Amino acid sequence: MARKVGIIGLGNVGSAVAHALIAQGVADDYVFIDANERKVTADQLDFQDAMANLEMHGNITINDWSALEDADVVISTLGNIKLQQDNPSGDRFAELKFTSSMVQSVGTNLKESGFTGVLIVISNPVDVITALFQQVTGFPTHKVIGTGTLLDTARMQRAVGEAFDLDPRSVSGYNLGEHGNSQFVAWSTVQVLGQPIAKLADAGDIDLAGIEAEARKGGFTVLNGKGYTSYGVATAAVRIAKAVMADAHAELVVSNRRDDMAFICHTRR
Repeated sequence: MARKVGIIGLGNVGSAVAHALIAQGVADDYVFIDANERKVTADQLDFQDAMANLEMHGNITINDWSALEDADVVISTLGNIKLQQDNPSGDRFAELKFTSSMVQSVGTNLKESGFTGVLIVISNPVDVITALFQQVTGFPTHKVIGTGTLLDTARMQRAVGEAFDLDPRSVSGYNLGEHGNSQFVAWSTVQVLGQPIAKLADAGDIDLAGIEAEARKGGFTVLNGKGYTSYGVATAAVRIAKAVMADAHAELVVSNRRDDMAFICHTRR
């Protein structure tokens, strides 16, 4: 059976997602949805021009909601980066009003298309928008997943890898919490080449607080440099999509509603 992935929103992030998917040959068929007909048509042609130099072929359909009916995965990249660029507070809620209003129409269109696959949400603030998409579509909770702190975890791995002069893939562990300023590194989970980082940090001159700050501010460093982030979060979304399509049973830090879990917060007085 042919594999199909849809992308809603072909801006900076959506285009990066599309490139990663097509370059890796993740699917056989792709559906691009974007309000800017001229832009999405140009993207379709641009990727078709790339096919001759790729190892795998893919078919691209644009702005046809009905084509999403049999998609395995749809990735939503809704957003307005200008709101983030103009945001003095340095948090990801600047796009909430805009993106939440878009979720209503996009979620309705997605539901009416007959789509029954897995929806992956990138849009900021991702934890809130993921929940809104689930509410609007009525999809089962296990079929609506946000990228969560997967990108933040990658930023932590990069920072730890740099501190030890290692490939970030030699670092395991998680950033937890919201994809935002309140996230934190769960240091008890972090290992470097299989060794607990706490043990290694005690033996060397490793600034864990500095590494955590680096992971937290990484997105804003990129934003301030080029006006948006794209490759990191696109790669995270594609990693989730590949895990879903392969039924990989992978352990990834994502945004997802879990009614079978309860959390108790103890406040020190």
